[in-house]
Amino acid sequence: METTIFTLMTQMANAYGAVNLAQGFPDYEIDPLLAITAAAQMPSGPHQYAPMAGAMVLRNKIAEQIHKKTSLNIDPEAEITITAGATQAIFTAIAALVHTGDEVIVFEPAYDSYVPAIRLVGARPVFISLTAPDFKIDWDTVGQAISPKTRMVIINSPQNPSTNVWTAADMDTLSRLLSDTNIILLSDEVYEHIVFAPHKHIPAFSVPELKERTLSVYSFGKSLQITGWKLGYIIGSALLTKEFRKIHQYNVFSVHHPAQLIIAQYLDHFRPEKLAQFFEGRRKLFTDLMRESRFGLIPPGGSFFMLASYSDISDRNDRPFCEWIIKEKGVAAIPLSAFYHAPTEQKIIRFCLAKNDKTLIEAASRLCRI
Repeated sequence: METTIFTLMTQMANAYGAVNLAQGFPDYEIDPLLAITAAAQMPSGPHQYAPMAGAMVLRNKIAEQIHKKTSLNIDPEAEITITAGATQAIFTAIAALVHTGDEVIVFEPAYDSYVPAIRLVGARPVFISLTAPDFKIDWDTVGQAISPKTRMVIINSPQNPSTNVWTAADMDTLSRLLSDTNIILLSDEVYEHIVFAPHKHIPAFSVPELKERTLSVYSFGKSLQITGWKLGYIIGSALLTKEFRKIHQYNVFSVHHPAQLIIAQYLDHFRPEKLAQFFEGRRKLFTDLMRESRFGLIPPGGSFFMLASYSDISDRNDRPFCEWIIKEKGVAAIPLSAFYHAPTEQKIIRFCLAKNDKTLIEAASRLCRI
């Protein structure tokens, strides 16, 4: 195992005093109403263990929100589990359901926690590599990758780092490929609310043919802009949830109890459409600021990231280029190659847009001087 690229780039950013558009965390204040709710809740607690599956009031609230969005009825007792962030949910799902000798299909560029979890349980990742600028899925390649050893397929929509959003046609094709198999679908949907028109987010469990085989992962850190709270949840059929909790009870047991009640109260005031509008503003601001730069921006479909080509600037590979702009230009980004298992050089880097105006303006000013 190697140290994650996010840690390395943030360490370099701190060492050189660079503007950090690398690691995906906001640098602005949380919603004041959420802060007020937290301040009111904390003195009275509860300050002891939450139920292993999560506080019932929060699970009920999640089920209510899902019903409003999809008209589906999710059983909060048997199908929702509160987790210590999305990454823990992903790791636990893999540990619970994937075994030594199994194969797991991964679409890359991929969030870098998937493959270590697969390898730690003795399974083998099978990579489907997608390339810029459209990161289009070759479904014939996917079909050929499925074998009798395939235990799980991992998807991520909106995707980090490509920002692609899976379409209804994508979901239908995947459904057909997985029909008549026992393959489990692990769907990472942490950026569900950050989707830009004309794209629309489709929860994997909302596709009838996928529901019983799907575990869908979500993050309050992303949706409420509180990454430091490390709170998320996973939705799955009663059968899959039962298996998930067998591992969850031992690697976490339960997660921060007061935070669960705080979020349950706050969700009545949460408006997902405002989150999408906010990041549409971030996207537009950064795009306008970078018009005079030599970078080629790739418009995002979703998430709070943006990819940029630097092929008109340098012949360096992307990691040395990222190190150079940190040291010499004072801006931190993430090399796209870090999201692939094998060396790939597309001359593309990733910027995080979850930053305040001042940060984006300063970063763009430095980048436009290159």
